[in-house]
Amino acid sequence: MALMKGHRFPVEFGEAFPRGLVMVGEIEPDLEYQSQEDRARGKEQRQRMDDVTKLRQWKATVTDPDEAKAKRASFEVIFLAEVQPAPLPDEVLPGMRPVELVGVTASPKVMGQGEFKFLGYEYRATGVKAPNAAPRPPSAAGARSQGEAKQGEQKAG
Repeated sequence: MALMKGHRFPVEFGEAFPRGLVMVGEIEPDLEYQSQEDRARGKEQRQRMDDVTKLRQWKATVTDPDEAKAKRASFEVIFLAEVQPAPLPDEVLPGMRPVELVGVTASPKVMGQGEFKFLGYEYRATGVKAPNAAPRPPSAAGARSQGEAKQGEQKAG
């Protein structure tokens, strides 16, 4: 039986990111696109929901220090959780934290444009923790469900 389009492969964090990841900024809601017309009408923005798990989508930008190509080193990770994953306190620089993803899956995806297309991956995770630490539970106080954002980008494979 062939794999269905959109299949998500479970991946061990250390295998995908041997030198770890650095989160840049905060974890935010992944919001559906809203047109200027809808904004002008005052239509409320909705947070994206995952088609497979039916959980809310959150996003964060991360950088992979193991990626040789600078253009592909930073990408967005999509978090699937009912409430916003808790931020980590250990900043190495303002707004930058070393992180380890929990419950990682990867989906192959064609990336780039025109003659510059390449095979990349869309990464999803169920949580985040400090490197070599226990997983942090989602923060109910941080749960938000409205705003605007684009689809998560992925690490090139």
